Amino acid sequence: MRNDLVYPKFSYEIVGILFSVHNQLGGGLQEKIYYMALKKVFDQARIKYKEQFRVDLNYGSSKITHYFLDFLIDDKIVLEIKTGDRFRKENIEQVYAYLKSTGLQLGILANFTKSSLKYKRILNLY
Repeated sequence: MRNDLVYPKFSYEIVGILFSVHNQLGGGLQEKIYYMALKKVFDQARIKYKEQFRVDLNYGSSKITHYFLDFLIDDKIVLEIKTGDRFRKENIEQVYAYLKSTGLQLGILANFTKSSLKYKRILNLY
């Protein structure tokens, strides 16, 4: 385990859970099925999370829109789940926008593919 990562131990635990869910369910399912399975595993592991967490986006002092994060883990890590065979640029940009809006440092984008799980750690450097 690398010590120069943001939340290394906790993010490895989350990634391990993602792989466990994919290994048990397999690939090719709808996103909502992985979502429900992750909730069960987070509950069993006693990992604090908020689901469909609303984040407002402001311009100055006015709210202009809002986002809903798939998961906010322990009030520190954004977890966004997707299905498909590759990471899409707009999904990466989506997680980065969530990080900027919340001021959080780390997001994990998980892509449940037909054959495996792929993930990206996305950092908010500002």
